[in-house]
Amino acid sequence: MNLVLSDRNLDVFKDHHPTIQFIDLTKLNITNCVGCFGCWTKTPGKCVIRDDAIKVYPQIAASDRILYVSRIKYGGYDTIMKTMLERSIPVQQAFIRLLHGETHHVQRNVVPKKAVIIGYGDISPEEQKIFRLLVERNAKNMSFQSYRIIFVTENEVEAAVRNEVSTWEK
Repeated sequence: MNLVLSDRNLDVFKDHHPTIQFIDLTKLNITNCVGCFGCWTKTPGKCVIRDDAIKVYPQIAASDRILYVSRIKYGGYDTIMKTMLERSIPVQQAFIRLLHGETHHVQRNVVPKKAVIIGYGDISPEEQKIFRLLVERNAKNMSFQSYRIIFVTENEVEAAVRNEVSTWEK
């Protein structure tokens, strides 16, 4: 499955793309994780908060190719993307594994994925460095086989997404 998760509407998806699932997070009701760990203890693999996030994180887990589109703020994902990523912890188990000498969570039926992250905004070199480190750390917990980060200005987002998606459709 090919998934595009975005913090903004993208014109490139006005037309139907049968092989790509597009999710505009701004159109969804996704509340903050409350840190109750109910998804690990009370209802393993399912968040106890019943909002739109419960429709999204299973798609993240099932995708083998994923494109994240997010504004970058202070070297991290902007609020709505960060909230969704935090609400995706039900795809992990409470158990820990060693990976390259580091501890990481055991995944719960998560497909290894090729990820591309398009970060946009007025991003300083320092913020780019911080974001690269963040993605490198996240990649180990998010089952990324590989990942690329593309930094663009706000005006270049549509073209960058269109370019990336065109390689998927070949």
